[in-house]
Amino acid sequence: LIFIMHLQEFVTVLVRDPRIQKEDSWHSYIDYEIFIHTNSICFTRKTSCVRRRFREFVWLRQRLQSNAVLIQLPELPSKTPFFNMNNPHHVDHRRQGLQEFLEKILQDVLLLSDSRLHLFLQTQLSPEDMEACVSGQTKYSVADAIHSFASLNRRFPIEDEERKKGKNDADSDSESSSSGLGPSDDSISCGCKASPASEES
Repeated sequence: LIFIMHLQEFVTVLVRDPRIQKEDSWHSYIDYEIFIHTNSICFTRKTSCVRRRFREFVWLRQRLQSNAVLIQLPELPSKTPFFNMNNPHHVDHRRQGLQEFLEKILQDVLLLSDSRLHLFLQTQLSPEDMEACVSGQTKYSVADAIHSFASLNRRFPIEDEERKKGKNDADSDSESSSSGLGPSDDSISCGCKASPASEES
């Protein structure tokens, strides 16, 4: 018997590892790691890992909605005034909501064709830089940005943990902006740790 197996396309997205980041002495915010593993031809990189905050998810949803007016986008978890970043239940509830939001979006072929979504998931560019890239105001293309981020961020957390077992001193998390991607408010981290975004919370 000969079995012909069709390679099914898949996209696995995980929103995990919430971390509190200090903006200044008065303001903090939480960001989340977004891990993507896929064999889909829609994606430039098959594995990627970035950190994003809630405000950036709000921006993404607004931009996707304005470009796909006929699609009813899934909702983000509601922004409650009582959200407490020190309350693990609140944080995990939001994390689950963000993951469900991305899972639903990644099932829509039309939304998958939006370059902003790919820059959001596979680079650490700020919303302003993503807009500039998509509208052709940068020297680098969307694919350039994704490849450049990947080359700065070769290791993933599992490999990073294994490496740490071998040596205790962590290397600097921050990369210079010599990637040609312009000023980076996104100190790109080697093991997908925090990227101190400098926009408002």
